[in-house]
Amino acid sequence: MNPQQLTRYSRHIQLAPIGVEGQRRLLSSRALIVGLGGLGSPAAMYLAASGVGHLTLTDFDQVELSNLQRQIVHGTSDVGRHKVQSARDRLLELNPDIEVTALPRALDDDELEQEVARADVVVDASDNFETRFELNRACVDTQTPLVCGAAIRMEAQITVFEPARPDSPCYRCLYTDESGIEESCGAFGVLAPLLGVIGSLQAVEALKLLLGIGSRLTGRVMLFDALQMEWRTLRLRKDPHCPVCGQGPHPR
Repeated sequence: MNPQQLTRYSRHIQLAPIGVEGQRRLLSSRALIVGLGGLGSPAAMYLAASGVGHLTLTDFDQVELSNLQRQIVHGTSDVGRHKVQSARDRLLELNPDIEVTALPRALDDDELEQEVARADVVVDASDNFETRFELNRACVDTQTPLVCGAAIRMEAQITVFEPARPDSPCYRCLYTDESGIEESCGAFGVLAPLLGVIGSLQAVEALKLLLGIGSRLTGRVMLFDALQMEWRTLRLRKDPHCPVCGQGPHPR
């Protein structure tokens, strides 16, 4: 690392579990962030600031005025721009050390699997079951760690899946095709900083995965009730009959 990098990342380097070698590892790592909205905004900003060397951003949407209540990577002047382009500019302003690839579209099956395979960790900051199911399958197929978050109203959750671990469940073990009607922030609202809490924790878990340190949320789902300021943790076991990660053939 050069002198500027040693200064920029000095607070990481001071941490025994990271140090110089850990920071070098982050600088050589690649993360895929799916969704640059309320969760993807803080997650991307902290991964960029932390020195994750290459961030790939994917989102088909454009910035709207109603997004700015919670999607902090964007500004008022970005309304009408593609979210990934707006986010790319902000992240490079925050840390010009890193590379940022902006993909202003929803990735099809082949491209999604290719991008997941290139990544060392994937952050799921999407807002619908269909995308999450597709992303989960790609992560299982490529054995890529996946950090999932979700928030609505004043409640949120976060969990981690590590397909390379034999005991790790996957997203499909948690939710089935019959999970019900999906709720959206547009229809039901969401507390702005709640997205910051969960998106920041997604960045924490992603960094731990990249560094190979600490105890991750694999096999656990953390639930947060912001109104009551209460956390709960649920155990999640691998489903042996899961159509994605369970035993036997897994038809698409």
